[in-house]
Amino acid sequence: MISTQFNALSSNLIGVGSYTAIEAARLLKTTPLNVNRWLRGYTYKRSGEARRMPPLWTTQHVALEDHLEIGFRDLIELRFVKAFLDEGVGLLAIRNCLEYARDCTKDDRPFSTRRFQTDGRTIFLESIERASAKTAEANLLDLKKKQYVFKQIIEQTFKDLDIEDDAVARWRPFHGKKSIVIDPDRAFGQPIAFESGVPTVALADAVEAEGSAEEVARIFDVPVAIVRDAVQFQTDLKRVA
Repeated sequence: MISTQFNALSSNLIGVGSYTAIEAARLLKTTPLNVNRWLRGYTYKRSGEARRMPPLWTTQHVALEDHLEIGFRDLIELRFVKAFLDEGVGLLAIRNCLEYARDCTKDDRPFSTRRFQTDGRTIFLESIERASAKTAEANLLDLKKKQYVFKQIIEQTFKDLDIEDDAVARWRPFHGKKSIVIDPDRAFGQPIAFESGVPTVALADAVEAEGSAEEVARIFDVPVAIVRDAVQFQTDLKRVA
């Protein structure tokens, strides 16, 4: 029974990718708590009354008890969520934009679509105007003063993403360089050297064991520059942990 479940889970990962909250947090440079709050929801109190804030969306993988597993598209959507939050855009505004953007793009994960790349700023501003008509909350109205921020975030975030069939297909997470890629169709979406497909963690661990990037390059038949990029990439991830 366990073997059957594992095989089914493995087949579901192909072309989808798989990341724990910890793995996603490292790649996004945030905390696992944030990832869980965004995609599992959370409870808070207001005026002594407990209130439930739902997840931003349903993840690509079904939650197993308390274990959060997300897919590649989930990861990219969260990257936009974090980018907007970092610029001071409120979570309520992001929720409203998600709802409106889903209608515009006809996609449950609108931030990682080609349509959002081209029309994201307009979609965001229109979602704010629609929300502002329903509520008097000042934080939504104040966002109109930050129009330029939306355009900058969208342009910057899409800079290291590759789009195919109207949706994000790959992420080049190491300063946008082509040497390292996150591709849900390869290695279950784990970071790999683009040409060879060797996981960056394998290259970094090998350098630590062998003591030489040149020797690891020879062993894996990978350019030395790629090995060094993999080592630096993994080092950067550890700093976030």
